[in-house]
Amino acid sequence: MASQNSDIHLYTAQTPNGIKVSILLEELGVPYKVTGIDISKDVQKEPWFLEINPNGRIPALTDKLEDGTPIALFESGAIMQYLVERYDKDYKVSYPQGSKEYYLTQSWLFWQMGGLGPMQGQANHFTRYAPEKIEYGINRYQNETRRLYRVMDAQLAKNKYLVGDKPTIADFSCWGWVAAHGWCGIKNFESQFPNLNAWLNRLLERPGLEKGRHVPSKHTALELNKLSEEELEAKAASSKAWVQKGMAEDAKK
Repeated sequence: MASQNSDIHLYTAQTPNGIKVSILLEELGVPYKVTGIDISKDVQKEPWFLEINPNGRIPALTDKLEDGTPIALFESGAIMQYLVERYDKDYKVSYPQGSKEYYLTQSWLFWQMGGLGPMQGQANHFTRYAPEKIEYGINRYQNETRRLYRVMDAQLAKNKYLVGDKPTIADFSCWGWVAAHGWCGIKNFESQFPNLNAWLNRLLERPGLEKGRHVPSKHTALELNKLSEEELEAKAASSKAWVQKGMAEDAKK
């Protein structure tokens, strides 16, 4: 998908975690092959995929090291770190190891992996996929998502990007989650988080992010944010069934 040679093969789906890596690859201009994984059919749990990622989740990535040794990587944050260390020699979207910005980027990346993603993911689950509406679960995770958004909003009041003077893997790791704020039930996003909203749209103007967010299929989170709660519930109905089915099957193992 770009102008240089590469053995990268990305296995992904249209989720906030899934688009992180394709966004980064497009920003770096590194060519790659892509296989879309239909998580609604549990393709990620098939034996061939488990050979790549034993945890059975997307995204995953295969590549060859400089000596030709094949490598299979999983966990989106680890994949992103690998890609910038291996392919971002000019520091387009990263900073040199040992610099202050390098360590701050790690802090925000791990913050996303350990906080924003899991908390908003649980907000998604209790708001859209749970078999019954449990008020405690919905409030707990929506409120924590709002708190994390406030953390970002405060940082972005001081800086255009999370770290330094350019977007990094810290920004790209968060973008897909923030873009999907409506799906987890966050209302009045623009007025509550003006700096975060400006950042969301600022990154959207980047050709790499714009192209990468539509891999392996069209990114629709921004359109979903415009729907009413009733329309969102209708959209979630079909997904709710396979989410519950997958949970039941996992519980039997």
